[in-house]
Order: sequence, then C-alpha cells, then structure tokens
Amino acid sequence: MIVYFTGTGNSRYCAKALAERLGDELMDSFRFIRDGAAAELYSDKPWIFVAPTYSWQMPRLFEDFIRHGSFSGSREAYFLLTCGGHIGDAGARLEALCREKGFSYRGVMPVVMPNNYIVLSQAPSMEKARQIIRRAHPTLDKAAACIRDGRSFPLRRTGALDRLKSGPVNAGFYRFFLRANPFHVTDGCTGCGQCQDACVERNISLRDGRPVWGDRCVQCMACINLCPAQAVEYGRATRGRERYRCPDYPV
Repeated sequence: MIVYFTGTGNSRYCAKALAERLGDELMDSFRFIRDGAAAELYSDKPWIFVAPTYSWQMPRLFEDFIRHGSFSGSREAYFLLTCGGHIGDAGARLEALCREKGFSYRGVMPVVMPNNYIVLSQAPSMEKARQIIRRAHPTLDKAAACIRDGRSFPLRRTGALDRLKSGPVNAGFYRFFLRANPFHVTDGCTGCGQCQDACVERNISLRDGRPVWGDRCVQCMACINLCPAQAVEYGRATRGRERYRCPDYPV
C-alpha cells in the first residue's frame, strides 16, 4: 500500500505514479492527521510512504501519523521524499522510525519536484514546473523497479553538512520558523473557505467570511498556494511571487 501526505500535490503526484506502475492501492493520510485518528491499515505488499521534505526531514506530522498508526501485514517499508533539491540525512531518522515500528527499512528515494515553499524562494512558472516533473519520471521508474523486484533503494552517501541540515537546522526550523501569524488575506479574498478546508492542522477558521489563522502551522503551503484568488500572503515575503499547485492536483 502507498500512503502519502501532500500539501500542494507533489507527493500525491509521485504516490499516484507509483500506484500506477505497481498496481498498488493508494491511501491519503490527510483525514487521519486532520482528525487526530490513528490509522489501522493492512497490506500484503510493502508499505510505501510518500511525503514532502520539510527542512531536510520527512514532516513530523507524517512521522507521528506512522508512529501512532497500526500497519499490519507486510513489515517492509520504503520511503519516497519529494524535495526541491536534496533531503540531507533524512534516512537516518526514517531508519530509526522503522526500528521503532518493527519495519524492515528498505531505504529512501529523493525525487526532485517543483518548489512550493514560496516564503523563502520563488516557485517555478507552470511551464518550468512541468519540465521538472517530467525529469522526475526516471526516478519514479527506478523506485518502482526496486520495489517490484524486492530490492532496497540504493544506499545514499551523506556527510557532515547533510547531518547538520537534517539535525540542528531542522530543529531550528521547527522551533523558530513554524509561525502562522504572518499569514493574512488581501482584499481579493472571496471567503470561499478553501484555505480552511486545505489546512491539515485545522488552524484556519472563517470569521465574518474572512480566514483567521490560529497558533498551529506546519507550513505545508496549502493555504497560500491553493487559494483560487491568490489572496493569501505571508507577511511581505510572498508579495508578487508565483503560486504553485501541482498540475495534477484537483482544483
């Protein structure tokens, strides 16, 4: 079974691609995470967990979803992380999680996809995004071939810089950067509520037809990138910046 978490569609795209290549079942973790419900899932086939990379690690909310869920049947676990460039030393933490859950760790495969973290950098144009996605297909083919043949993903070499990014830098990201208060809407907001529906943390509520953010945020970028009116901003950092939604992600 392929279990995924996505903010703006990249990881969903890759999960679907693997499901099509492997003839495997697809499961979205969103409703479990949003409702605080522990998953109870069964699969005869290996578990394939697909998620974005947040500061060179798998998102902690998805890690917690795996940690608190019941995944019976197969004890093999593969991980596929979408990223804008690389995933640092994310594998070490994933391997530790597998030991905790009684999984046989079969490795992690990074897949470069378009950047959606527009708080710090510009998202690609849609034309450029489609090019990046096309270039990801050989990696998805490689991942599917490994899983189909029962082989672990290739071992990735990591160094001190990778460990620094996935360790202290990641810890700093969660401590200092996961803030929701800079989010706000412009006069272009139509009050459609899509940002509220997209928030996995239930951190957005509508008051007098306008979204208001609470104090929880994982910065999945769903609210700002999926807003049909492009009315959500993050302080001044996102003004004038391209929004990103995976072309395959439903409106």
